[in-house]
Amino acid sequence: EVQLQASGGGLVQAGGSLRLSCAASGFTFNGHSGGWFRQAPGKEREGVACISSGDGSTYYADSVEGRFTISSDNAKNTLYLQMNSLKPEDMAVYYCAADDSPTLLTVVAVTGYGMDYWGEGTQVTVSS
Repeated sequence: EVQLQASGGGLVQAGGSLRLSCAASGFTFNGHSGGWFRQAPGKEREGVACISSGDGSTYYADSVEGRFTISSDNAKNTLYLQMNSLKPEDMAVYYCAADDSPTLLTVVAVTGYGMDYWGEGTQVTVSS
């Protein structure tokens, strides 16, 4: 059974930083794909950042490009999202997701639809 455990959310002031972690069991990011998605109240879920180990490619939403960095530690089987220069509009529940495919289609990275496994969300609150 695949389990994804996200952590690292919390309350931070605008301009601050947080690092989200997603520890996987029953799944390895090495050779597969993973990503972070978020959903704010009243909004649709959106892809924040994804990584495909098959070709080493990454996807970032335009709104987070240059501020967020996705990475994975294969030894720890953990996916990370370093979030810097946080803005109030980044406030959302963040979800970790994983997929058995080595690469992700752009539509999957953007929407999350089709990702094989999902973890529980972690709340990120940014105060202005």
